[in-house]
Amino acid sequence: MAKIKKQPRPKAQTPKGFRDYFGAEVSQRTEMLQAIAGVYHHYGFDALESSAVETVEALGKFLPDVDRPNEGVFAWQEFDENDKGDWMALRYDLTAPLARVYAQHRNDLPNPYRRYAMGPVWRNEKPGPGRYRQFYQCDADTVGTASMAADAEICMMLSDTLETVGIPRGDYLVRVNNRKVLNGVLEAMGLAEEDPKRDDVLRTIDKFDKVGESGVRELLGKGRLDASGAYIDGVGLGDAQADPVIAFLTSRADDVAGTMANLRAAVGGSKVGADGIAELELIGELVTAGGYSADQILIDPSIVRGLGYYTGPVFEAELTFEILDEKGRKRQFGSVSGGGRYDGLVKRFTGQEVPATGVSIGVDRLLAALREKGRISAQAKGPVVVTVMDRDRMADYQAIVAELRNAGIRAEVYLGNPKNFGNQLKYADKRNSPVAVIEGGDEKAQGIIQIKDLILGAKIAENATLEEWKERPSQFTVPRGDLIAKVREILESQN
Repeated sequence: MAKIKKQPRPKAQTPKGFRDYFGAEVSQRTEMLQAIAGVYHHYGFDALESSAVETVEALGKFLPDVDRPNEGVFAWQEFDENDKGDWMALRYDLTAPLARVYAQHRNDLPNPYRRYAMGPVWRNEKPGPGRYRQFYQCDADTVGTASMAADAEICMMLSDTLETVGIPRGDYLVRVNNRKVLNGVLEAMGLAEEDPKRDDVLRTIDKFDKVGESGVRELLGKGRLDASGAYIDGVGLGDAQADPVIAFLTSRADDVAGTMANLRAAVGGSKVGADGIAELELIGELVTAGGYSADQILIDPSIVRGLGYYTGPVFEAELTFEILDEKGRKRQFGSVSGGGRYDGLVKRFTGQEVPATGVSIGVDRLLAALREKGRISAQAKGPVVVTVMDRDRMADYQAIVAELRNAGIRAEVYLGNPKNFGNQLKYADKRNSPVAVIEGGDEKAQGIIQIKDLILGAKIAENATLEEWKERPSQFTVPRGDLIAKVREILESQN
């Protein structure tokens, strides 16, 4: 009889490019999503929750900066009885599903349709440090109007959102540019719509923040050596042909009027370029009328994002404070949000152009920024723990925890083996509990209860002398009827 081969145990490990999120991180994300949703709702946007799965056909080739259709998604084919079926995929963003939803339900939706959506998205990309294949986005979009007021409103709402979640003025900047202006620059260079060099120029412009003005000029010309010493071939333009691009990228002046004058020089006689400049001027007027200044929302032609995707204004929220990288070097935190106008997306379904504009916030990056600034703790406060001194009196302890919960205090009864009281306090420490409640048989008989301030106790144990222990007690004995009041007092002192 053949020996049955023992099946190996599965490895307990997270799939590559994914991660697990525990209590504090989940709670902090939930609170942030609620805060962002509050701002979006305040601006009049309605919530939408669409399917996490779409047909590949519906998603289309709209993943920014990806050359081949459907690259970068997790996809599979569903078969019917004839061995034919649709290709399905996890959504890679929240905008492509919106286009399908609007096209499908447009007769039942108000026009314009203003919606916000929050949830995980999935990218089948190579993971790296801080780069995961699943992450959260938080979007708001207006579909059905070409008015620049919709774009200006998105920028103002983005500013309000950042300040609401804890990024104050001075630590962020919403930068605004326009794809039409760049199209005008390309026209001024003599590059027609079908000219293959247009895409090369766009890719070069996108490197401006990395290589600077001189690097862009070299890449537009013959080429340059990169940091590794490898030679990168250039686009092959002459200096005169490259001049409009450099003028565009360096056009930001000390005031909006100066920036607009520089942009007009960059686009020359291009009508589409002039239209883009007029749109930027209008956005500037509208945000100023809304009470926003240049230290919150700034017209900045150096902002270039997914230019093959957007058709008009583009915006990006950048955090301007410094952090230390993995090598201890100072650098700015960078972008946490981006968006723009995409008037061609719904047309794939309807055959008619439908104007739309929107923004997406990277929730995980925003949370990381708040942790870097010390505005949220990496470890959230746990529940009050009611310890168990006598397992036969579990009903008494359940009554205590019910009283705490009814008073709005997060609490739990210790459910492990109560034999070793020290293990109960170790459990409370691991839960980052602020308070432990203790009631043994003697306390029960005397009508008293002991309440231990675990946060203060830990600090005193680390830093204090014996005299300070006496001056700042971390354990209190109070009448049983004062339980709620004393626990609240301790929690407030910890805050």
